[in-house]
Amino acid sequence: MISFIITTKNNEKTLERLLQSIKKQTYKNWEIVVVDNNSTDNTKEIAKRYTKKVFNKGPERSVQRNFGVTKAKGEYVAILDSDMVLSRNVASEIGAEFNDPRIGGLVIPEKSIGSGYWARVRAFERVFYEGDRGIEAARAFRRKIFKQFGGYDENITGPEDADLPLRMRKAGVKIGRIKSYIFHDEQDINPIKSARKKYYYARGAYRYLKRHPEMALSQGNLIFRPAFFRKPFKLIKSPYLTMGLFVLKLFEMGGALLGIAQAIFSRVGKKKPAL
Repeated sequence: MISFIITTKNNEKTLERLLQSIKKQTYKNWEIVVVDNNSTDNTKEIAKRYTKKVFNKGPERSVQRNFGVTKAKGEYVAILDSDMVLSRNVASEIGAEFNDPRIGGLVIPEKSIGSGYWARVRAFERVFYEGDRGIEAARAFRRKIFKQFGGYDENITGPEDADLPLRMRKAGVKIGRIKSYIFHDEQDINPIKSARKKYYYARGAYRYLKRHPEMALSQGNLIFRPAFFRKPFKLIKSPYLTMGLFVLKLFEMGGALLGIAQAIFSRVGKKKPAL
């Protein structure tokens, strides 16, 4: 069985599309576990139409995900966000890849969808990340391996996606990759909203980069990521999207730097003065 763990918070606009895409999977041995964080809209009501396993837990995504895994019955767990849509063969490919006992986790490649210029820019950005181990992170795991590593670090929100698979890889766990895509609904993305998200997530980046300093160039450098320059002709052939990409990354870098600065000053402020 595959347990799909979905974390939510006021996601009534996107959740049903994800749940419908799970129902349409060609592989049928699965369950859905939804862990909500005090939604005030109809998120919980929508979830209950598809599963009895609807729980409430907070305060952050990492806690929700770990809690969801404790409620899962599947041998494999796939960690999903509510604004995703699965292509039809995701579950079957997860099951097939895990037939190899050496594999402890699986990357599920992502494509962005949505309307408007900035959604097109995000979709363009994701093209550069496909197959890049420095960016793509595993979302599906053997449940026993997930528990063995303590799940997601609950002191990190944002980089926890990359932290857990990196800890696994460093311990010798093999991370595989399927071919079918997750489609990520970007909705009303724009540079300001994206910068705010990076600001929020960057507050946990200090702990992540301290643990994995080798990732500072590929992940910490949001503007001049090596992934962009491995495919230079794509940048040249699409100047309109390339311009938007670097504008978007510039805003995100600004938000991230502010978030990191706040985290550092908060840590300094909490230190007790020497006697």
